[in-house]
Amino acid sequence: MTDVLTQPRPIRLKGRSFLALALTPELPFEDWLARLDDLAARSAGFFLRRPVVLDVDGLDIEKAELRELVGQLSARNVRVMGIEGARSSLLGADMPPAMTDGRPAADIEEPAAEEPSKKAGKAAKAEKAEPVETAAAPASPPPMHTVPSMVVARPVRSGQSIFFPEGDVTIVGSVASGAEIVAGGSIHVYGPLRGRAMAGTTGNASARIFCRTLEAELIAIDGYYKTAEDMEPELRGKPVQIWLEGEAIKAATLG
Repeated sequence: MTDVLTQPRPIRLKGRSFLALALTPELPFEDWLARLDDLAARSAGFFLRRPVVLDVDGLDIEKAELRELVGQLSARNVRVMGIEGARSSLLGADMPPAMTDGRPAADIEEPAAEEPSKKAGKAAKAEKAEPVETAAAPASPPPMHTVPSMVVARPVRSGQSIFFPEGDVTIVGSVASGAEIVAGGSIHVYGPLRGRAMAGTTGNASARIFCRTLEAELIAIDGYYKTAEDMEPELRGKPVQIWLEGEAIKAATLG
């Protein structure tokens, strides 16, 4: 028996934007993988359950080299969900798909078919339209730009992650070891910061990290990071602000 669809309904296609970690490997891959292993060893669980996009733009590599790199990452439990900046000749059915810069996306409705007569009518109206002179309206002041922000009015427990790529994140409480805060803007922690804090993840190099007590496992701004072993020991346990100068992370006590 064949089912007959008597009342067809359009399929609703929904856009989604997800936060993924972008890795930018460098040649030779052996040295870069060694540095990656060092990061993973000093920040346990950093890549656990985290989607990754591999950015190979500008790298002069062959298909076999890229396949080997993806395999090496997979062996380290780094899940590559897509590859950015790769020539089409480098990709294949057995490789992650090609990806481009993510953008916020709204729901996408399936386009309805339009009758030819209606299309012709619209075109005719467009051709006949003529500019009309109007009096100039008084200039209005530009709208104020507000930065989106998220306030978390509770401690962030171990194993929890807070993701907010749109702007700043404020934590009214502590961030436990094994927890993670990821923000497109700055991060404010009104308590001990013991987990990982990554600010400016959407390319905002002016983002900062503020905390009442610095005990972090890892801090990062715009992709540049420091682990606990790299941080100045005199700043541990103190109220601190952290910012980026060029490619160097700077930190100083507050007050």
